[in-house]
Amino acid sequence: MNAKSRIVVVGGSFGGLTAAYELRRRIDSDSATITVISKDERFTFVPSLTWVAMGTRTLTQISFDLDVPLSKKQIIFAHQSVLAIDSDRKVVITAETEHPYDFLIVATGHRSANEAVTGLGPFDGPGHSPMSSAEAEELNEAIERLRQKPGPIVVGAAPGASCIGPAYELVFELDHMLRREKLRHMVPMSFVTPEPFLGHMGMGGMGKIRQLLEGAFEEREIIYRTSAAITKITDQDVEIEGTGSVESELSIVIPPLGGIEAVAKSPGLANPKGFIPVDSHYRHTSAEGVYAVGVAAAFAPVGETPVPVNFPKTGHMTEQMAHIAAADIAARLAGKESSSAELSARCILDMGDTAVYLSVSPVRPPRNEIPTISQGRRWLLAKHAFERTYLWHAKMGRRMPTTLGW
Repeated sequence: MNAKSRIVVVGGSFGGLTAAYELRRRIDSDSATITVISKDERFTFVPSLTWVAMGTRTLTQISFDLDVPLSKKQIIFAHQSVLAIDSDRKVVITAETEHPYDFLIVATGHRSANEAVTGLGPFDGPGHSPMSSAEAEELNEAIERLRQKPGPIVVGAAPGASCIGPAYELVFELDHMLRREKLRHMVPMSFVTPEPFLGHMGMGGMGKIRQLLEGAFEEREIIYRTSAAITKITDQDVEIEGTGSVESELSIVIPPLGGIEAVAKSPGLANPKGFIPVDSHYRHTSAEGVYAVGVAAAFAPVGETPVPVNFPKTGHMTEQMAHIAAADIAARLAGKESSSAELSARCILDMGDTAVYLSVSPVRPPRNEIPTISQGRRWLLAKHAFERTYLWHAKMGRRMPTTLGW
């Protein structure tokens, strides 16, 4: 009788959870053990962190414990922090033990490199970010203070950012909130981005999204600066390289993403920035049995820009990578070859009182299909419905719907 294959998944967010479910769907428990290692006990629907910041969601509403749905699928859950990965010995090292593997999927998610901008806190500086649960709750407190004492706002992204969508959502959501509460006339708003034009988003643009966003900003009297490099945040302003500063009492800046320390310091695993080089199946280019999906995987930018803008990494794209990696492992165990596909992107951008649906395939231009751009309140309702549907499926251990993307 052959020994069971040992599959380890590091990370319990979109990439890790999707990969684990898909692996178990394709490989029965008699053929392989699947272990998910995560430093977090709970899955959090990260796209809704902007709503947590705005006070329309709580963390409890957008998260659930990982152990129950994983155990129902006969997937082992280890609530542990990974210290290192030894790809020669094929073990994942945590503070508690070592986890040997035959196949490893690294889906660690991101580390916000807030240190890239002086003063980008929120816990060691005046700047704010919505990129983690704690930061979103802290930002909610800052927004509440703004409502009591209105003042100028700057929202934007730092050089090298790759997840710029939340900045657009927050500036529109804040504008809508302030107009609803009759405070907008007391709050000058600016949007500062490294993108060469609005709607670039690390993809080189998408159809008519540039014109739509420029029109929306002008209609809402939101001043915007493109190809702008934020260098410092103080209590009074946001400094921009070469063009002076913008007055701001509430500064919200999306940082660039960095590699996880445990991955970055593991010999032979990552590039100098801490990301893992992969092929079209998301296999490591040299370490046998290792895969990487989501933020952990290394991608070159779509193109050169005056101020760096990195390749976008969304939950929807992470799920595509996880499905491809899981299918490849299952195929290899069955002695077969698997197929791959170029990444596409679909998302709904919340604009406060309306929303825009964006669909582009593939992510890197040139493209065979003209991008889909559709605006309307129905998309805002769809975004809310998708959040609930996704969380229900994920909590029940079911294959998650990806029709709308995010």
